[in-house]
Amino acid sequence: MIIDTTEIQAINSFSRSESLKEVYGLVWLLVPIFTPIVGITIGVLVIVWLEREISAGIQQRIGPEYAGPLGILQAPADGIKLLFKEDLLPSRGDVRLFSIGPSIAVISILLSYSSIPFGYRFVLADLSIGVFLWIAISSIAPIGLLMSGYGSNNKYSFSGGLRAAAQSISYEIPLTPCVLSISLLSNSSSTVDIVEAQSKYGFWGWNLWRQPIGFLVFLISSLAECERLPFDLPEAEEELVAGYQTEYSGIKFGLFYVASYLNLLVSSLFVTVLYLGGWDPYIPYIFIPELFGINKTGGVFGTTIGILITLAKAYLFLFISITTRWTLPRMRMDQLLDLGWKFLLPVSLGNLLLTTSSQLLSL
Repeated sequence: MIIDTTEIQAINSFSRSESLKEVYGLVWLLVPIFTPIVGITIGVLVIVWLEREISAGIQQRIGPEYAGPLGILQAPADGIKLLFKEDLLPSRGDVRLFSIGPSIAVISILLSYSSIPFGYRFVLADLSIGVFLWIAISSIAPIGLLMSGYGSNNKYSFSGGLRAAAQSISYEIPLTPCVLSISLLSNSSSTVDIVEAQSKYGFWGWNLWRQPIGFLVFLISSLAECERLPFDLPEAEEELVAGYQTEYSGIKFGLFYVASYLNLLVSSLFVTVLYLGGWDPYIPYIFIPELFGINKTGGVFGTTIGILITLAKAYLFLFISITTRWTLPRMRMDQLLDLGWKFLLPVSLGNLLLTTSSQLLSL
């Protein structure tokens, strides 16, 4: 049987084209997965650098300046150093819980980014329960911290894990009525719909002006959820050495470090989405849409401007949380729980009652 060489070449070229199509399909499948991860990683590195620079400015000292220009490579250098450090395990602890705890803390926070709109229709999952999905997923992270504290077989670590769980429960409850009030005002729990409801009226339509009490409660609860000073009781070094992180070293300690900044960034983004108009570019005296000639559906350039505006608003909240760290002293544990249960919870429920009454009267 004789086969023509042209037929063989045609078969080879067809197989190459099919293999190239499969490679392209695989690449385009992985791009939406790795692009947010890369962006979030860069955002965390920027937060670490900003915190060191702002903290140095507040304390009137020199911050990182030798590792790269303006010290921007200090955070990657610290990450590489932790990556190559020895991973120690407690001899009498529960190794499985000890190893799984940091992963649960990081993964649960990463999943929260799926419902955050960075620009007009630029969101991984536009769900009808977007904001409540964040609350549900964020409640998983303290389980990882509690597992880490228990698996360490250390009384300081276990006390830190218990404090983390108690603090998370105490401040998620007043945070939820604030989110529910925003949902009532926007007639939706979708993060995209909430931003669009604010953008109808421009700057003065932001929920910051319609929900000032809810904004303050949400701000305080978010700081407590992120375990930032003055709410860093699970890691109080004067009392618990390092809390649930005491027995950790190497990359597992680095995962806790990353999880704290991931949580801070996601909280900042949700403050932006719920109260500061998200990607809405209408700011008084700075007419960004007219300046750049864009609108809501302004293509790639308009989406890029929306992403930059969202990040700028989020980093404004980050600046507030970083300066708060060096302004207020640490609270006692009983004061922290009293603030959540005896003050913030009644205020948030009262705010929800007022919002519901106003919505019923407007019908």
